[in-house]
Amino acid sequence: MEMAEPESGSLPIPIPAPSHKSESASTDSEAILTPDPSGTPPLLSSSHSDNAPFDTPTLGPTTPKSPRLSRHPSFSGSSSYQEDWEAFPPLDRLTVLDLLDNFALPQQLEKLQKGFTAQTEKVRRSREALKSRGQMARERMVEEWRKRVPSAEEQLDRYRKRMRTSVDKLGKQWNNTKAITLREKISFICGVMNIFISGYLIGGYPEYFHLWYTAQVLYFMPIRFYTYHRRGYHYFLADLCYFVNFLLMLAVWVFPNSKRLFTAVYCLAYGNNAVAIIMWRNSLVFHSFDKVTSLFIHIMPCATLHCIVHLFSPEAQRDRFPGVWEIKTSPPGSPTAYANVISMLAWSTIPYAFWQLSYYFFITVRRRDKIAAGRPTSFTWLRRSYSKIWIGKFVLSLPEALQEPAFMMIQYIYAVLTMLPCPLWFYSHWASSIFLLVVFTWSVYNGSTYYIDVFGKRFQKELEAMKAEVAKWQTSPESMLTSPLMAPCPGSVGLDEGDSKQLRHEMGAKVMRDNDRRASSSASVDNIPLLTDERPAAVISATGVDMDDGGAKDIARERKKEEEQEQETASS
Repeated sequence: MEMAEPESGSLPIPIPAPSHKSESASTDSEAILTPDPSGTPPLLSSSHSDNAPFDTPTLGPTTPKSPRLSRHPSFSGSSSYQEDWEAFPPLDRLTVLDLLDNFALPQQLEKLQKGFTAQTEKVRRSREALKSRGQMARERMVEEWRKRVPSAEEQLDRYRKRMRTSVDKLGKQWNNTKAITLREKISFICGVMNIFISGYLIGGYPEYFHLWYTAQVLYFMPIRFYTYHRRGYHYFLADLCYFVNFLLMLAVWVFPNSKRLFTAVYCLAYGNNAVAIIMWRNSLVFHSFDKVTSLFIHIMPCATLHCIVHLFSPEAQRDRFPGVWEIKTSPPGSPTAYANVISMLAWSTIPYAFWQLSYYFFITVRRRDKIAAGRPTSFTWLRRSYSKIWIGKFVLSLPEALQEPAFMMIQYIYAVLTMLPCPLWFYSHWASSIFLLVVFTWSVYNGSTYYIDVFGKRFQKELEAMKAEVAKWQTSPESMLTSPLMAPCPGSVGLDEGDSKQLRHEMGAKVMRDNDRRASSSASVDNIPLLTDERPAAVISATGVDMDDGGAKDIARERKKEEEQEQETASS
């Protein structure tokens, strides 16, 4: 660096020489010429006092008196005006170099690319870890299921047990009397004895039959009320048949002198109540207490009235039931001659209308919500039972608001039609007897149909189902492995279709080997006499199990054979 010649009386002023370096900014290590800290230009020495010191510019490196600005935030001499993570310094200290430094896009993009790569690698490692854990869990689950699947011997023993239980159940339903409950036995005995006692009283002591009827009413009605209320059928207790029995009890014990009440009861009992045995298909099933009670409610009022009208002596009838005696002995055309069609229809319509209106308001209207929720009534039962008959189709074709009135009108017309021959039943002893005999025979026919069709077909279906199960097992042993009681369901616990097929193949091979050893113990399914022998031998040969010893003898026999074969092999 060269120095210019100063003028007289002035300080030397440094003049920088041209540099051969690049025209870039000088670094902090180079010598920097700094002005006077006071910021005033150098003056002539005569303008300052002798005691006022001032720094003269030198050619060497100088130490700055105050912090200098720098584009590096970590510069030791700078006051940290920003944190390391901040992208830009404060605006009041922003320089051109800071802007240029932040516009270095390749470095920023490279940084972002490294971040994306790191996140991608992290996601890939997480996915591989999840996949490996799922595979390990699946393998463990497959191993657990392979351990839990029973062996071929266990599955065969289980199937034998199921077959033995089915055979025992079917055999007991037909042959073993222990399958019939004590209540059904009592019901059967009471039903048969009821028929015997009723016939004996009608033939020998008809004047006591109304006592027998009253005793049965007091026995059957509370039980019927309790059972129907428990089963949700208590709306049936408001039907006309129960109302007729109530009226008959009033006529027998409270108003025996009332001719009008007796006429109404006679028409309703011989009309609507008796024909309901055919319409409602009442059946004489002795072991069923419910069916015996239903038949009693419909036929016993007719039998009681038959005894009172036709089998009582005139003296006993006049003393015990004067209203009946007066109607029967009144000449035609007299005011008390109610045994004609007009009088019977008129006096029977009054209690019928009272019952019908009461039923409509107290059951149909006030209990409409419960009936709509599924509570059965006689109307809902008839609408469902006769939906395929022309009269049911006619009622269902009407608007819903008119179906119940139409049903009540049809029911009244039906009651009137059944009451038209009541004068004949009242005056003719033989006509009344034949009518009761026809109605009772119809109930016996319904009972025989129930015993043969219902019981027989039910047992036949169960027997055919058991035969089909045995045939399926004999023709395809692998079908036993697909049973939900024998093997796990594919796909439910991680088993895919390949693993399940492999398990079935392995277990099927074991079963086939076991069946080859037991081929001599197989028999035809059609040779199972469940109903002929006390101890079905064909069942034992088909299943390989003795029903009496629980299979212990069979297992011991097979073990003994295996031991003998091993001994023969060892000796040879």
